[in-house]
Amino acid sequence: MIELRTSPHMKGTLSLPQIMHHVIYALLPICAFAVYQFGISALALILVVTLSCVLTELFFNYISDKNSNPKKSLNDYTAVITGILLALTLPPGFPLWMGAVAGFVAISMGKTLFGGMGFNLFNPALLGRAFVQAAFPVAITSWTPGGLTDRFTQFIPSSLTLPFTAPASIDGFTGATPLALHKFEGTSTSFNDLFLGFSSGSLGETSSLLILLCGTYLIIRGIMGWRIPLAIFISTIIISGTFFLFDNSYPSPLFMLSSGGLMLGALFMATDPVSAPVTPAGMWLFGILIASITIIIRLFGGLPEGIMYAILFANATVPLIEAIAQPRKFGHVARKGAGK
Repeated sequence: MIELRTSPHMKGTLSLPQIMHHVIYALLPICAFAVYQFGISALALILVVTLSCVLTELFFNYISDKNSNPKKSLNDYTAVITGILLALTLPPGFPLWMGAVAGFVAISMGKTLFGGMGFNLFNPALLGRAFVQAAFPVAITSWTPGGLTDRFTQFIPSSLTLPFTAPASIDGFTGATPLALHKFEGTSTSFNDLFLGFSSGSLGETSSLLILLCGTYLIIRGIMGWRIPLAIFISTIIISGTFFLFDNSYPSPLFMLSSGGLMLGALFMATDPVSAPVTPAGMWLFGILIASITIIIRLFGGLPEGIMYAILFANATVPLIEAIAQPRKFGHVARKGAGK
C-alpha cells in the first residue's frame, strides 16, 4: 500500500521546542548584559514582560475551544521568546505595568488574533512594541544611561510608576540614544562604545558585538538562516555608504550598523520563520527592503530609529515578495506565444 502525505516530506532532527531552546540560549547573554548595564530595573522588566506573554497565551488557551490542554502551546516556548525579545526592545526605565500591556498586546494581537503559532503575519514582539510606542510615546523615548552606581540596589524611578499615573521624575537619569544624538544634535558616538555596548538605548540594542556573536551561534547551529541578516547588513553598508560619500554629515556605514536596534532586528526579529519569506531570493529582497526603509526613516523621517517599522512593513509584503521570488517549476517550459 502507498501512503501519500502532504509536505514537508523531509524533517529536521530538532523539534520545535528544541529549536526554541537554542534561541533562548542565544538571548540569555544579551539579557545578562542588559542586567549588568542597567541593573534590577532591566531584570524586572524582562521578567514582567515575559510573564505577561506567557499568562496571556495561557488565558487565551483557556477560553479557546481549539486547545483541550491549555498549557500545550506553552511547551513550544514561543511565548517566552516573544516576551524576551519584546523586553529587549524597551527602554531600561520603562514602567513595568506598561511592559505588561506590551506583552498582552504582543500575544493577543500579534499571535492569537491570527490563529496562533505559525499563522501570524507580523512579528508579535514588534507588534507589541509598536503598540506601546503609539500609546506611551513619552515613556518609550525616555532613556537611562547604563552603569549607574546604584543600579543593583535601586530601581530606576520610572520603573515602579503606578498604572495611569505620570512617571516618577527621573531628572538626572535620562539621556539620549546615539541615533537621537546624531540626528537632532549632530553629536557622534564612538564606534567602540557602540560596538561594545557602552551607550544608552533599549535593553538589547547596546552591544552590537554580543548580538552578533549570539546570532552567529544560531546560524552555525542551523537554527537561523544567514541570508536575511546578510542582506540587511550589505544593503545598509551600500545605501548609507553612498549618502556618506556624497555628504559626510550623514552617519557612516559603521555607525548605521552598530547603532540602534539594527543588529537585534536583523538577527532576531527579521529572521522570524513565520513572518519572513522562505525562498532564497525572497529572503534577499526582504532584507534589502528592511535596510532601505530603516535608512530612509533614520535619515529623513521624524524618528531617529526605523528598524521596527521597516520589519513590520516588510512582514506585510511577504506574500508579494514570495509571489515574485517563486522559483520556476521543475521541468516547466514556456510555450511559444503563451500569454498573447
